[in-house]
Amino acid sequence: MAVINPSNALGLRTSPLMPSFSFPKSSIAFFRVPPESLPSALFSTRKRRGTSTHIQFSEAIDGAEELVEMVESRETLLYSFAPLPLLLVAALPGAGTVRSLFGPFVELVKSLNLPDLLVHWGHPGNMAVVLFAMGGYGTYLGFRIRFSEDVEEKAKARDLHPKLLAGMFFFFALGATGGVTSLLTSDKPIFESPHAVTGFIGLTLLTLQTILPALFEGNPGLRNVHGILGSGIMTLFLVHAALGLQLGLSY
Repeated sequence: MAVINPSNALGLRTSPLMPSFSFPKSSIAFFRVPPESLPSALFSTRKRRGTSTHIQFSEAIDGAEELVEMVESRETLLYSFAPLPLLLVAALPGAGTVRSLFGPFVELVKSLNLPDLLVHWGHPGNMAVVLFAMGGYGTYLGFRIRFSEDVEEKAKARDLHPKLLAGMFFFFALGATGGVTSLLTSDKPIFESPHAVTGFIGLTLLTLQTILPALFEGNPGLRNVHGILGSGIMTLFLVHAALGLQLGLSY
């Protein structure tokens, strides 16, 4: 029985000129993603990218919130870029210092459980009485000193005029502490409203106004300055009252 060699049967002979080659096994592994798993792989990649983007966006929001908190925590804030408040705010004590000084008294007021109407409008009501009763009548007496021809009336006006305006100055200075207490009791910021700035200007001008009469004897012309300045101060306090009403209605 003859044995048939497959190579001979196919007519393939090994030639010495064409040696057989054996390909070495590659050490590099090639991975193929099956077509059916391709959508899930893409979705997984997109999901990872979306998660990374979400984290970056959350970090950006957190950074912006920290920046806002830093700005809001500053002691003094201004809503206006007008030059006058910017110049005067440097002379005001820091809001943080005032808050710490008024803290115990504010807590005492809160513990009394006073009516909200009294806490909110008590300061404006008292200051309105001082402005129109003492300031208004004191201003009228000042004009009577200048223009009245009745000697007796002038004498009475000279006696009462400085007393009324000194009282106005005292109650305005005391009322400023009441206004700050009212704002702090309501957990509102201080020193950032035009009402606060005009009040500071008014008290400063009133201080100067009280000094001028002591200089009348050496310079009689200061009487005109005193009268004009007094009228300007009253006008300023009327504006101050209007700004205070606006502030009270804003919260």
